[in-house]
Amino acid sequence: MAKDKVTAEWGELLFTDADMQERLPKPTYTELMQVIRDGKPLDLDIANEVAHAMKEWALEKGATHFTHWFQPLTGITSEKHDSFLTPKGDGSILMAFSGKELVQGEPDASSFPSGGLRATFEARGYTVWDPMSPVFIKDEVLCIPTAFISYTGEALDKKTPLLRSQVALETQAKRVLALFGREPHRVTTTIGPEQEYFLIREKDYQARPDLILCGRTLFGAEPSKGQELEEHYFGAIRPTVNEFMKELDDELWKLGIPAKTKHNEVAPCQHELAPIFEDGSTAIDDNLLTMEKMKLLASHHGLVCLQHEKPFEYVNGSGKHDNWSLAADGKNLLEPGPHPEDNLQFLTFLSFLIAAVDEHADLLRMSVASAGNDHRLGANEAPPAVVSVFLGDALTPVVEALIHKERAEASEAERMDLGVPQLPSVLRDNTDRNRTSPFAFTGNKFEFRMPGAQQNLSDPNVVINTAVAEQCERFCDYVAARSDEDFLTVAMRFVRHTFRDHQRIIFDGNGYSDEWEAEAERRGLANLRTTPDALGALVDPDNIALLERYGVLTEPECHARYVAKAEQYAKLINIEANTMCHMTRHMYIPALSEYSGNLATSVATKAELGIVSAAEKEIIQRITHGIDETYRLTGELEAAAKNAGSKTNPTEQDALYRDEVIPVMAELRSVVDEMETICGGDYWPVPSYNDILFYV
Repeated sequence: MAKDKVTAEWGELLFTDADMQERLPKPTYTELMQVIRDGKPLDLDIANEVAHAMKEWALEKGATHFTHWFQPLTGITSEKHDSFLTPKGDGSILMAFSGKELVQGEPDASSFPSGGLRATFEARGYTVWDPMSPVFIKDEVLCIPTAFISYTGEALDKKTPLLRSQVALETQAKRVLALFGREPHRVTTTIGPEQEYFLIREKDYQARPDLILCGRTLFGAEPSKGQELEEHYFGAIRPTVNEFMKELDDELWKLGIPAKTKHNEVAPCQHELAPIFEDGSTAIDDNLLTMEKMKLLASHHGLVCLQHEKPFEYVNGSGKHDNWSLAADGKNLLEPGPHPEDNLQFLTFLSFLIAAVDEHADLLRMSVASAGNDHRLGANEAPPAVVSVFLGDALTPVVEALIHKERAEASEAERMDLGVPQLPSVLRDNTDRNRTSPFAFTGNKFEFRMPGAQQNLSDPNVVINTAVAEQCERFCDYVAARSDEDFLTVAMRFVRHTFRDHQRIIFDGNGYSDEWEAEAERRGLANLRTTPDALGALVDPDNIALLERYGVLTEPECHARYVAKAEQYAKLINIEANTMCHMTRHMYIPALSEYSGNLATSVATKAELGIVSAAEKEIIQRITHGIDETYRLTGELEAAAKNAGSKTNPTEQDALYRDEVIPVMAELRSVVDEMETICGGDYWPVPSYNDILFYV
């Protein structure tokens, strides 16, 4: 029977397990699996055989080069291409690829963010093959997922700490499961990153310097229509967008990326792609590759893909929901079952998550902090900056009953009769969804809704993994100290005490309300509204001790990441300030001057005929005042940005950008946006929100 197109093309650009079994000698394949699954050291002879098989497969697929594909602290991916070509003495060539080239590369490390770990004259760095992530072919290049470290071994990337945190979590989770009589071969995180994004016309993008340079609009009056009619969400997909989505699916499926769901999101021009869950590190690799493909393929359809957290004011921003769970040999440890109140193992791991979020809410908030996300958090379906946990109708009564030493009763699943005999009854889920909750239980996983659309999810998952590993170890120590008691009694006591001690983090209500903000403060929950407020958690001594204890990050690596994040924040705000000044001086002020000048000529001409032009005079006065204010504020912004940029201390610099530069930016935008509402459309130098967000 002929295969369907999707089945036939699935994973054709991915070096799969089936490819390895087919191309590697059985002993070599067995050795490699021991490396991947058991952490056995990789022998160079095995690496040579694997490299040869990869090369032969890649050449058959049309590849000519290979690259070590890695994730520097910029948050995106990087690659340097080398051809397989090796000249021979007789003038011919050989296509070669060695085990050494597979296992280790040497990119220049000096031009990547390092937070001070490396100086420009200390350029050497290493990329190291991650055999747990499959290699793939992209644009005729064999891409090898790798870690990226400095000459002295410090992590210079996002992947290395993630892999370390996964090791720490697996080690401690296995100890917990052993107490429950289970000895799984592997305990892994599973992640399903839901990716939101905007698609706009390329011609509109090219006409907006702010979109080109900053990824978001720095100016723009409120459109006549936004998302208030709520007709875009799950609405019929534009034909052009649908063609893009179909090509994207095809390309992702060829790479073995399990793209599953696609739809229109709430805001006009906004969309979402959701994959099937994968192993944590692989899911993040695939998400980064998905983001890259989105940007590339959009251009095939006259579109541009925007992945900034807040490209447009007045409508929803874009997040990347981090759906996280934990599995032992493929079995979900956060599956409550039909009677969660009697599922002690589930309740134990649930208590770990609640305690982890409460104790390390500052690190979680830090992990999603960015200049772009500061614009998104707190409204339009994005959670607030206060971290809390949502459990829902099924689990909240169970937790509360346990706290009060009462019989825990979960709500029964309920069937809903729709009143139409032809329609089947619907089984209600065991929990509703709370779009305002940062960390929500959604049936058999937790959905961390705070990450922004353009974020590498390694950062928040490093925190979650490490924080849960700490709780696992705490549980094991608690049980060991009470070895003379019945295990089930001890475990239930631990669970009950954990729920009681961390009850403050549980909140099922409206996270946007003023009442919750006041209540959160009363509970002692931090409200870290901006990136400079949040970044300090990374260098808090207690947090450094946590990350060092589990071998995830050293103290120098923590400080380096703090500096890199702080510098990135300052640089992004500075670019935005410079772009605003450029646009006001070279686009908006000239346009307003031309429009008001033409109006003034019209008024003067009419006056010669005895015609009074009251409306035009008022418009001229308002625009002239607007020009003066725009000019004044542009000067203030330039001065404020220059002052902030002159500081060498990253903490001081970030505070100045937040407290002195951003307020002037907001004031300048307000003036220019008001001018947009009264300036003639033919004079306005850039496409408006009405133009950009509502195209056919």
